[in-house]
Amino acid sequence: MNVLIVEDNKELAGEVYDFLCTTGYICKIANNCEDALEEFGSNDYDAILLDLGLPDGDGFEVLKAIRKTKSKIAVIVLTARGELDDRINGLHLGADDYLTKPFALTELAARLFAVIRRIHGFTLNNLSIHGFILQLQDYKVSYNETPINLTKKEFDIFQYLVLNKNRVITRLQLTEHIWGDILEVNSDSNFIDVHVRNLRKKLDKHNSIDWFETVRNVGYRINE
Repeated sequence: MNVLIVEDNKELAGEVYDFLCTTGYICKIANNCEDALEEFGSNDYDAILLDLGLPDGDGFEVLKAIRKTKSKIAVIVLTARGELDDRINGLHLGADDYLTKPFALTELAARLFAVIRRIHGFTLNNLSIHGFILQLQDYKVSYNETPINLTKKEFDIFQYLVLNKNRVITRLQLTEHIWGDILEVNSDSNFIDVHVRNLRKKLDKHNSIDWFETVRNVGYRINE
């Protein structure tokens, strides 16, 4: 999942960035409102960690802009403000959770996973599709309790398509979500197709995957 960290304290932003990257997230940092809005407008993020006290404005204004254009995106407010009015205001404006500084990085990761899980509509740590089970926190896939050896990228692609089942996901969207900033990769290359082809081969050994559809010249769709 792609996470935008909006935090003007560069040391704290770096700590959060390093920790979340080690747990499998793809992260980008913005240190002010202007950069945050530019990143949000040019890239498709799954979650935003939002500080309120930014040098060029109030984080609440960023939150308002996010909620005007996006609905299915997790927003966790990270701030030194612990007053009840601020917490209520943040939730009213559309924040999904609120974490007051200082906080433990492990708690942040747990809250982030819980919010994303809730937004995507699943309550357990596993996803299932046509007999295949994805263990989200362990990066494991199995079919009828038989483990399937996927690479990290193959797992990420499979997970993202399952989370967006019955919806066409373009190659550009996959590139952005699995590899990070779309400006830093060559979206015209065929590496997405190579990974998808390898993923399909591994799944097809266990059961027919006619539900794993290629949408010609667009991308892919997993049908439930």
